[in-house]
Amino acid sequence: MTTLFPALTGDTAGRVALRFGDRSLTYAQLAAATGTLAARLARYDRVAVWATPELETAVAVVAALEAGVAAVPLNPKSGEKELGHILGDSTPGLLLAAPGAELPSAVGDLERLDIDVHATGGTTFDSAARDDDPALVVYTSGTTGPPKGAVLPRRAVATTLDALADAWQWTSADVLVHGLPLFHVHGLVLGVLGPLRRGGSVRHLGRFSTDGVARELNDGATMLFGVPTMYHRIAETLSGDPELVKALAGARLLVSGSAALPVHDHERITAATGRRVVERYGMTETLMNTSVRADGEPRAGTVGVPLPGVELRLVEEDGSPITSYDGETVGEIQVRGPNLFTEYLNRPDATAAAFTSDGWFRTGDMAVRDADGYVRIVGRKATDLIKSGGYKIGAGEIENALLEHPGVREAAVTGEPDPDLGERIVAWIVPADSQSPPQLEELADHVARRLAPHKRPRVVHHLTALPRNDMGKIMKRVLHG
Repeated sequence: MTTLFPALTGDTAGRVALRFGDRSLTYAQLAAATGTLAARLARYDRVAVWATPELETAVAVVAALEAGVAAVPLNPKSGEKELGHILGDSTPGLLLAAPGAELPSAVGDLERLDIDVHATGGTTFDSAARDDDPALVVYTSGTTGPPKGAVLPRRAVATTLDALADAWQWTSADVLVHGLPLFHVHGLVLGVLGPLRRGGSVRHLGRFSTDGVARELNDGATMLFGVPTMYHRIAETLSGDPELVKALAGARLLVSGSAALPVHDHERITAATGRRVVERYGMTETLMNTSVRADGEPRAGTVGVPLPGVELRLVEEDGSPITSYDGETVGEIQVRGPNLFTEYLNRPDATAAAFTSDGWFRTGDMAVRDADGYVRIVGRKATDLIKSGGYKIGAGEIENALLEHPGVREAAVTGEPDPDLGERIVAWIVPADSQSPPQLEELADHVARRLAPHKRPRVVHHLTALPRNDMGKIMKRVLHG
């Protein structure tokens, strides 16, 4: 197949490809480093990468892909048990890490190779890798049982990044800034491999900060990728930070993903900067499925329309497709296309269960769809679909309504058994003022006025913080009365 990164052999030799803090590599330097490393990796089927937010991680993954070897990114914050499971399941032949990185005992039996980002002895490696060969094995955060390794083929990486280039008008002139971790799809595939496939540049902040965002966007960066917790911090900071306002106002594209961005934060950012944040929707198993287009209508609270090449449908509980989209009927998202993973590693039963007989992937995400194709996620089937009083209710729209209340800083919504309703709606609130938190009647009336009476919460719990994972997603399974 053609290379995933044509810019490594193009006319971009002197352009900066990667910058992490004060360390950077031009395309010529990146080609030399990855070519040298790829030659050493070619004899392996899979290699693990200790995925710290450093130049070394980017070089290691690009080298593996250039060699036609599957990379298994490891979260440096994973516990010993989880690391042991991932390594035992994926059986990598080698562990790539930055020089000096301290590794836990769980990886002690694996041969280690330190990454030299300044190696100069190699040239671009020409592998015989095919489109359907594995590019990455990314482990999902297992809510039931240990994490599963989603095998992502090279075609999925290429088609997703090219579809996003179409949707976002993403070119070699773009400079992306972000501070996302590099052990998952958002930070690694979109945030590092995306700019490199375009021949552009990425500036990684190392650790997210609003000061870093302002500095980079005011110094020539054109795009910002983040998760809702990052954009919430931006929204909170804008009123007292004119440099941040200027930075966001001058950006070409602001993208949020990995979880829904509350409408309230959308509105605050737009009011301060005149710019709208674009949302997209994807999963480890599917890479990207939909996005608001750069040349489309940026509707707050939606994840846009299907990307080129992606088929998307909503289905009823019995699996029958919803044929008329009215922006109200809730169904499970199923997708089909070249962006999909090929299997869960060593889990044929789980792989078979994830797909319908005609090749649609069951995402487990619930959504509504407007007549013109825009998709709005309302939650996960397992945790966010609440069946109350004969209605199917998505937790997401109630959370957005709660966040519009001035006394609410953060909100999550779950369902719990109710002998009369089937399930009752439960709100978990972080109040803006802990000394004077909003009470149930006030919040129920607030939601009923904005949505409908049957969507009002019946129980309210006040918390000091919501439990979140590394990507800022609320861990609802931790919430219980």
